[in-house]
Amino acid sequence: MRTVLVTGPGGAGRTTVAAATALASARAGRRTLLISADAVPALPADTERLSCARIDSAAHFRDELLELQDRASGLLDLLGANRLDGEELTELPGSAQLAVLHALRRAAEGDGPEAGHEVLVVDLPPLPDALALLALPGQLRRYLRRLLPAERQAARALRPVLAQLAGVPMPAQWLYEAAARKDAELAAVEALVEDNATTVRLVAEPGQAAGEALRSARTGLALHGLRVDSVVASRVLPRHSADPWFAELAARQEKCLDLWHQEWTPGTSVREAAHLGREPRTADDLALLAETCATDDRAPGHAGDPWWTEDAGDGVIAWCLPLPGAVKEDLKLVRRGDELFLTAGPFHRIVRLESALRRCTVSGAALTDGVLRVRFTPDPALWPRTQ
Repeated sequence: MRTVLVTGPGGAGRTTVAAATALASARAGRRTLLISADAVPALPADTERLSCARIDSAAHFRDELLELQDRASGLLDLLGANRLDGEELTELPGSAQLAVLHALRRAAEGDGPEAGHEVLVVDLPPLPDALALLALPGQLRRYLRRLLPAERQAARALRPVLAQLAGVPMPAQWLYEAAARKDAELAAVEALVEDNATTVRLVAEPGQAAGEALRSARTGLALHGLRVDSVVASRVLPRHSADPWFAELAARQEKCLDLWHQEWTPGTSVREAAHLGREPRTADDLALLAETCATDDRAPGHAGDPWWTEDAGDGVIAWCLPLPGAVKEDLKLVRRGDELFLTAGPFHRIVRLESALRRCTVSGAALTDGVLRVRFTPDPALWPRTQ
């Protein structure tokens, strides 16, 4: 399934471009699903291959909490807890992100109304929230593995004894089963995001602030191996105008667009969506924008594991990661056991080291020409000795 993840700095018509992208795909003859938490502009009634799924984060939060309450009914009754009713539940901060992950999981597994589609278009939150959301499945899976390791289930026969020795009750089997179920759901979302048919589409109105946001986003996207198929410049003014005020604005936009063409090519197209002179609301408005938003199935998708290794001489191994737009002062590296904690500005990633690198010590790092090189020196105590 071809997946297009649409995001941008915000306030540039991201949801409208997502809807136009889905419309263009459907009119090209592909069964297309649009997922959004926001209301989308009116879609043409004659588009049979286009479906929309609206994310209701409040309903998802309520359903999840009630299900958890039912599964933990025995423990709650033991504690004498009062049950919560669905009508009294209001969603908590962070529930919107979990609702998006739930929708992506259903789409990845072809569950319910999301089944049978060839193209998935997802209207994500603005940057950098979208990048944090896309990294969330991997982070949550890591937390689950640390808090409830699957191998501990093998010792369930010893739990009564362990509980007596420790003086505290051991986790119930249902908790491990719930963790395994959530891990499988998160793995499905992670696989969707990391599929080589998944790309990111950025939407921004040409200007200095948007340009800075896009440059920062390039670093975060590269950190997670995500590739951009296109940058959609929205609300582009006509190049020529008799009005000096409009002419100056258009000149500023043109200067910004020239810079974007230089920064994002090759491999990423910069598309220009003309300003309609009004907010796009009707089906005709959306059809006009769809001409700019057609998807290209030949566009390279997720980069997979973006790291590679180089021989740095004297037995030193350089672990390399392309980080376009990264600034040396904003980089931070921390080695903890078999993992590397990497920070690039507002973006974070925890990477598990390859087998050979786990037997090395970090001896330095450098950012050169947009590539981060982390140097690893073999630890004599961990490498086999040669006679």
